Amino acid sequence: QVQLVESGGGLVQAGGSLRLSCSASGRAFSSCTMAWFRQAPGKEREFVAAITWSGPRTYYADSVKGRFTISRDNAKNTVYLQMNSLGPEDTAVYYCAGELFITMATITHSHEYHYWGQGTQVTVSS
Repeated sequence: QVQLVESGGGLVQAGGSLRLSCSASGRAFSSCTMAWFRQAPGKEREFVAAITWSGPRTYYADSVKGRFTISRDNAKNTVYLQMNSLGPEDTAVYYCAGELFITMATITHSHEYHYWGQGTQVTVSS
């Protein structure tokens, strides 16, 4: 069992930066692929970034590639999302997700993830 708690959201001006954190409880964290998803009002939840437990390898949505960086610290049971050059289009609730058994083919699919946090709001003003 893994419980996830996000933090670090807030209001930022366009062009600014935020770092989201996702703290996990449970021994399985270090073996989980971890990901960030986001959901804007009126839109479906979309994949943002993922990081595998080994390697680790990272994956990004095209819309955030070069601006966002996902990382993890297994010693601290925490995964991070550094977000730079934020724009109004990045405004959304950001969710942390984790899954023990996932393939590279489905790493961007939200329904494949078993563990979810409650979400943290990110608002970017223009």
